[in-house]
Amino acid sequence: MKFLQTQLPGVLIVEPDVFRDSRGFFLETFHAARYREGGIPYGFVQDNHSRSVRRTLRGLHAQRKKPQGKLVRAARGEIFDVAVDVRPGSPTFGEWVGERLSEENFRQMFIPPGFAHGFCVLSDFADVEYKCTELYDRADEIGARWDTAGIDWPLEDPLLSPKDAALPSLDELRRMLES
Repeated sequence: MKFLQTQLPGVLIVEPDVFRDSRGFFLETFHAARYREGGIPYGFVQDNHSRSVRRTLRGLHAQRKKPQGKLVRAARGEIFDVAVDVRPGSPTFGEWVGERLSEENFRQMFIPPGFAHGFCVLSDFADVEYKCTELYDRADEIGARWDTAGIDWPLEDPLLSPKDAALPSLDELRRMLES
């Protein structure tokens, strides 16, 4: 198993060991001690599963008072997964990292607390599963519009929820967080 550091401190790509034979494959999608040793020292309290069709873009989502860390994987299909630093006062505020996660590459992305998360679906559909370090709290939710963080999304004309389309810009989010 490999834990690969990205250009943003704390954002990790996990490459699990996959054991394949004529029957299929086996892998551990989480092992607390190994993940802690690899740089993910958080406990997880909630698991989520979403299914989305091609061109769906979800995000960019975060929580203000109870920021969630997320361990994300594409159980089916392929996504482009993104983390954006939204920690007030951070020298890397607004910087992002993206990674293709798929059922073929088995990669996971760990997004630490204080980062906004989003993804877009590149396959016909994708099942995305992610573990969270804090419980979801609708009243605590914040975010930034997908097209305001300079992300090089690998699609045009995404399918957005009305809520995601109405999110503030990254600059507006920064001003809100600093107030």
